Amino acid sequence: MSSMTIAQLRAFVCAVDGGSFTAAGERLGVSQPTISALVRKLEEHHRLPLLIRTGRRIVLTAAGEELLGWARRIVDSSERADEALTELRGLQRGSISLGVLRNANFYFLPDMVERFHRRRPNVQLRLFGQNSFEVVEGVREGRLEAGIVVLPIPDNELEVFPLIRDEVLWASVHAERVDSPVTIERIVSHPVVLYDASYSWNDPTRRQLGERAQERGLRLEPLVEVEYLEAALELVVRGIGDTMVSRAVTRNRSFPKGLHVAPFDVPMYDTLAFIRRRNSVLSPAILELIDLVSDLLRERSPDEAPRLP
Repeated sequence: MSSMTIAQLRAFVCAVDGGSFTAAGERLGVSQPTISALVRKLEEHHRLPLLIRTGRRIVLTAAGEELLGWARRIVDSSERADEALTELRGLQRGSISLGVLRNANFYFLPDMVERFHRRRPNVQLRLFGQNSFEVVEGVREGRLEAGIVVLPIPDNELEVFPLIRDEVLWASVHAERVDSPVTIERIVSHPVVLYDASYSWNDPTRRQLGERAQERGLRLEPLVEVEYLEAALELVVRGIGDTMVSRAVTRNRSFPKGLHVAPFDVPMYDTLAFIRRRNSVLSPAILELIDLVSDLLRERSPDEAPRLP
């Protein structure tokens, strides 16, 4: 025997509230026979009469009285659930999870959050990521809806949409070390400070640097490794070693005074990209967030930020 349905319970409640099947049908936008059939199926399911039809009015039986309270709660909960999903689809509230690269603050993060919050004040933003490698794993495992990372990444199970290229520079407190485009030979001849210690050579930018050294038969051994870029820059200011830094970071107000930068002799770039699981369907909120990021990057570098498909 089939179970009760929300449609049957809703017809029952509306019939009681309206006093007739006709009134219930008008409220729900269906015919009177449809309401009658839904209530009859509910009675057949329980093998109990729920309503007594007396002329144009209906009266609850004892079984109907017992069911009415439960039916109201179920119908009310169903309607509230439907409203919640409708609001989420309309970006009115809810929660979304996006993975971001660690240095997102230098590219788009504060402006993105401010603009999104202004548009959707009741949508909770959850932004995760210590490193692009970690974001990739979160998206692949389904813990994150999507992510913004630095390439290259292992892209099996993922779709990748490049957003912008940003040149990687070499930074030193010693002006003479960066008075011309730097070679990998010059880099390994002086102490080096690198960040993203936890992910080490899994970090996409560090991997590019390591591959360049390896191609020349050199080994790049950092004197100091730290977790955060800010800590690495502070050590460079103190003369402990030199480090890599993206051009976006050097344009930020927080970039330390007294540091000098130069490009590589063969230019090196970080490519920021949007990633998602292959063939996944993204929520409207995530799509709006990604559009915001794309717009912000285009404002800062109009020639380097293509529009996402």
